[in-house]
Amino acid sequence: MKRAEIKSLSLEEWNLGFSHPLIIAGPCGVESEDQIHKVAHELKGSKVQLMRGGIWKPRTRPDSFQGIGKDGLRWLKEAGFENNLPVTVEVAHPRHVEEAVATGIDVLWIGARTTVNPFLVQEIADALKGIDIPVMVKNPINPDLELWIGALERLSRAGITKLAAIHRGFSSSEKSRYRNVPQWQIPIELKRRLPAMPLICDPSHISGNRNLISSISQTALDLNYDGLMIEVHTDPDHALSDREQQLTPEAFLKILEELIVRQPLVDDVIFLSLLEELHDRIDKIDEEILVLMAERMRVAREIGQYKKENNMTILQVERWTEILRTRLQSGLTKELSNEFIVRLYELIHQESIEHQTQVMNTTESTDHSQ
Repeated sequence: MKRAEIKSLSLEEWNLGFSHPLIIAGPCGVESEDQIHKVAHELKGSKVQLMRGGIWKPRTRPDSFQGIGKDGLRWLKEAGFENNLPVTVEVAHPRHVEEAVATGIDVLWIGARTTVNPFLVQEIADALKGIDIPVMVKNPINPDLELWIGALERLSRAGITKLAAIHRGFSSSEKSRYRNVPQWQIPIELKRRLPAMPLICDPSHISGNRNLISSISQTALDLNYDGLMIEVHTDPDHALSDREQQLTPEAFLKILEELIVRQPLVDDVIFLSLLEELHDRIDKIDEEILVLMAERMRVAREIGQYKKENNMTILQVERWTEILRTRLQSGLTKELSNEFIVRLYELIHQESIEHQTQVMNTTESTDHSQ
């Protein structure tokens, strides 16, 4: 089925006074009226353009802090109004939408645990029909690009034109320095498919560690993201949720001052000429790589034919182990990371297996014409 066109306005067209890059900040959860007013006061007059605050918190454990509930909406809205900041909250249910809209919340967002459930996303989309409010959608917990785009599509079909995608990283069973592995290639592919869709990075949830927020934020800006969503709390060490990834207002404002915002395009004729030459070199190298890959797969098919004739299995674990070991050693001398080498050769190995499988499963026809 052909995917429906997803229409999305730029952040500047949301009519909330946003400019590039959009900076969203505020606590993981609204904990009290006094707390959210203090945070708002600290953010007033900074580069922050939108204040966040969790009202309903979908937590893994039932005894965890699950949000202050409906009363927090009024506290958040009043704190934002008094400090000239529009506000945003997460919604995970049609009732949340109704209560947030009734309170005058300016922007809604859908969290990762909700994006993963198309039934809930559709219910939220249905609740939003006829309502002109911006909606941001976080990526699903698992690295599923189609699910992420599908959520945006459901909202688009409901008539929401002020849409944005939030990249908050992906769960992984592998050991990582991140709480949620960035997997930058996934949001980059989303941007390739939906170039008009504003893309915002949530370095707090990617890192799970306040010490990594600065570097992740800079990477996102270097990749031409449209904004950042960062968790800020007046006393993060005593926060009721996600304390390790929240920043004090002072630490947050220091990071903002140090971030470098680069331009996607420049008009320097000499630079553009040199860049074009380098792009041409890349294109030629890529063509050579493809030619070599095609030759490698031809040899793999020859090997597959020998294995078939000698009744050998396709997978030879010892040979695969040796390939990885030697390629990793060679990669070290060529300034290539181990992670890249492993990922590259896993793809090559899988493609080789598929070529050999085709050879194994091809039935040779007998010519009876003579």
